[in-house]
Amino acid sequence: MGYYKNSDPTRRGFSLFLTGLISAIIGGMLVLMLSPVLVRSEILPQQYFTGQGPTISEGEGPEESVSVNVDSNITKAVQKARPAVVGVVNLKESGDPFNQQTVEQGTGSGVIFEKRNGKALVVTNNHVVAGADEVSVVIPGQDNEGKQVKAKVLGKDSPTDLAVLEMSDKYVKAVAEFGNSDNIKAGEPAIAIGNPLGLEFSQSVTSGVISSPHRQIAVSETMAMDVIQTDAAINPGNSGGALVNAAGQVIGINSLKIAEQGVEGLGFAIPVNDAKPIINDLIRYGEVKRPFLGIQLRDLDTVSESARSSQLNLPDSVNRGVVVLDVTPGSGAAKSDLDRLDVITQLDGKDIKNGSELRSYLWKKKKIGDTMKVTYYRDGKKRTTTIKLGQEP
Repeated sequence: MGYYKNSDPTRRGFSLFLTGLISAIIGGMLVLMLSPVLVRSEILPQQYFTGQGPTISEGEGPEESVSVNVDSNITKAVQKARPAVVGVVNLKESGDPFNQQTVEQGTGSGVIFEKRNGKALVVTNNHVVAGADEVSVVIPGQDNEGKQVKAKVLGKDSPTDLAVLEMSDKYVKAVAEFGNSDNIKAGEPAIAIGNPLGLEFSQSVTSGVISSPHRQIAVSETMAMDVIQTDAAINPGNSGGALVNAAGQVIGINSLKIAEQGVEGLGFAIPVNDAKPIINDLIRYGEVKRPFLGIQLRDLDTVSESARSSQLNLPDSVNRGVVVLDVTPGSGAAKSDLDRLDVITQLDGKDIKNGSELRSYLWKKKKIGDTMKVTYYRDGKKRTTTIKLGQEP
């Protein structure tokens, strides 16, 4: 016979209640003891321990405005150079015999670089003022309302794409400071200031870096220019504006003429150190007075190897230089007995790779009336002569 014991229900319920109560008390004590440790360990936020949690009613929240004062080298450079950058307007006679007015042919930019005796001088690109019957300079003022001042073209130079204008200094408030373009380095900040797409966007600022402080690019079939390459945006209308360094100094004159439209991150500027002697000549003479060698030339690297051997009789080691195609009668080259198909390889002992380097050396290092030592090959034999440089006609 089996055995089964049925306990008292009242007594059994009381035991369960007592067990639960004791468990709750022990659990509460454990939480109180461990809470500070959990808060310090950032497992529980502070408000859960203090009982002070955040309460934000609907529609409420922080409404404080924050004003940030940004003052960097770039902003300081812009503040310094920007007032000296102006608009340049190319005006052409309408051609209507019944309405003798001038019409706007195009716009560009310019840089005021000198102010004296009631006059101000502006440097811009030659192609900005090319073909103009009249030229005006627009000096920006407050609220983008500029003062338009009639200007005179003192001189212009097509090979370097530079021109100098003169105007009244009545509204001129600032003059640009020229820097040293020979000291710039790849990677340093570059700021372009000008009027892209016209005067509506006058004194627009774009920034980037110097991509290359010295880049030689072809501007025609027979000529190349030394330029500064930058990735600061240079658009139509920026021509003649300023390329500025972090000190607010002008290191280049922007020129879209030597850039391909539709290409991003590829802007060019004429180095200001190259521009200075051109500007000085344009102010003094209205043109650039250059030394003249008196030859027509062709780059040797455009001549086939077979022609170098059979017609020029050059040694295999000679593969750079310029070939004389013609000699101007009465020039220094003619008086020195240089002749057709001579191959010039050195000037004053300096290797010359092509016609661009020859012109660069001639224009930058020599003056009218100077003598120059020329090393050349004729019929395979190396020769040397001295030439007195005349003035380019």
